[in-house]
Amino acid sequence: MNRRDLLKLSVAAVGLVALPSQAAESCAGDGTPAQFVPKKAPDAKAFENDIEKYAKCPYCGMDRKQYHHSRMVVHYSDDIADGTCSIHCAAISLSLNVDREPKAIYVGDNASAAEIKPLVEVGKASFLIGSSIKGVMTKRSKVAYSDEAALKASQATNGGEPGNFDAALLAAYTDMAQDVSMIRKNREERRKKMMMKPS
Repeated sequence: MNRRDLLKLSVAAVGLVALPSQAAESCAGDGTPAQFVPKKAPDAKAFENDIEKYAKCPYCGMDRKQYHHSRMVVHYSDDIADGTCSIHCAAISLSLNVDREPKAIYVGDNASAAEIKPLVEVGKASFLIGSSIKGVMTKRSKVAYSDEAALKASQATNGGEPGNFDAALLAAYTDMAQDVSMIRKNREERRKKMMMKPS
């Protein structure tokens, strides 16, 4: 190899070494896991007034008040929280924030008759998985109850299998591919209907 070729190779190598830092500067948080970090300020009491604090799901844009019965709050150990519409979107949050340890996870309690379901910690809830109750962001619903009797009554009417949060989360991850495909199809149909409406 002659001196000119060696010089070209070394310049190219220096250019390649410089690329990652240049890419990081130009991205400024986009295209990296940092872009998915929850954007709200840390809050030690993220579960209080959660609908007002986290009005829209950050992953799908759905109104959390409308989906109060399925909403969740993932409260990470650094007091940053993600308020999601459903276990589907909470599963996305947990995946994207894998280096953040959740200190608490809350879900809407369907054992309550309140107009807006209160939150309950997932460890104190049982989930009815795969019942005929319509799912949120999923074909296979995963509905939380803090009271075993309420879950059994719902199961008697709607079918499904009881499970803990780990079982519901596993079901959410298992269903993810089909659910994303279903969501895309539904949104595309909605867009087509909107385009067909006379102005």
